[in-house]
Amino acid sequence: MRTRILSRTATALLLAASVAAIDADQQPPRYAESVDVASVLIDVRALDEKGSALVGLGPSDFSVKIAGRIARVQSSAWIGGSPVPVSEAVSMPAPGDGAVANPGRLIVFLFQRSLANYHARGLIRTVEQSRELVRGLGPSDRVAILTFDTSLKIWTDFTRDEAALDRILQHGLLFEKPPRVYASPAPSLVDRLDPQTARRTHTIERAFELIARALDPLPGAKTIAFFGHGMGQMGRRGTGSGDMSAAPGYDTARRALTAARATVFSLDFTDADRHSLEYGLQRIAEETGGFYGHSLDFPERPMRWLAGALSGYYVLFVEKPDHSIGEGEISVTLARRAGHVFATSTYSSPQASIR
Repeated sequence: MRTRILSRTATALLLAASVAAIDADQQPPRYAESVDVASVLIDVRALDEKGSALVGLGPSDFSVKIAGRIARVQSSAWIGGSPVPVSEAVSMPAPGDGAVANPGRLIVFLFQRSLANYHARGLIRTVEQSRELVRGLGPSDRVAILTFDTSLKIWTDFTRDEAALDRILQHGLLFEKPPRVYASPAPSLVDRLDPQTARRTHTIERAFELIARALDPLPGAKTIAFFGHGMGQMGRRGTGSGDMSAAPGYDTARRALTAARATVFSLDFTDADRHSLEYGLQRIAEETGGFYGHSLDFPERPMRWLAGALSGYYVLFVEKPDHSIGEGEISVTLARRAGHVFATSTYSSPQASIR
């Protein structure tokens, strides 16, 4: 599955920041000296056939190509539960003592809210399943809940409060109006995403852009669990599939998401085997490093795979190409294990970068 990423020049300071805890009281990294080796940073999720995370992988377990050329994986780090050593051949200084503790993850639940007859049952089922998903998260993980119908609405900033999240998912999201939301202690989404601006957002593409820009300054990779019923527009535009194409604002949103290291996992709750607007759901997942799942026939399977993806991810530090390619595809596969890899897949040289 193809997805997209923005490259970054790696220094020891960047390496330390990439795996640092996101808690406000975390001590600053001790590694400040820059090094001469430049790397491309790639976030990777690896799942087995049952949707469980593959842990214990090292650099030699991954095969990476940038613009069609083999790129050496210098080092890797697992970010998630049950810390795994930063392993194997490392050709550049790596932070810490060789292990990365669980720093806590930032997860956005975005529900495309619709109570139309062909959406209502799927939405209600998905909201209920998401309650179990929250219960399975780690104690340091933080979740924000947003909805989009005719505008973007914020129900809660990032929080660890499982009871508060459960109240929203059990009753509030379906039957109430969003409360007035205040910014939480850092890291905060609301600090950078004003609720009034959100309410003036009238397309899902613009909603993704605003969320991405709010997530961008926050450290590490982020996850957007998108429970939706469709994206895109009808009409042949040369960029779509059949009669579907990306809606205006999509490319801007996609670039903002990849710049923010925000991966979208699209879970389609439409009561139909196939529908035209699944094209957009598939595309935004594919191009940001996630996957698309439909919950009609086997509603528990997409949630199980999402739970596996949320349990942790690998950060690969890959040798930067020594040639100027502008923007090119990144391909990540497993070299020695069977499984499914979901990774960002566009490399941009610094001069092509949007940052």
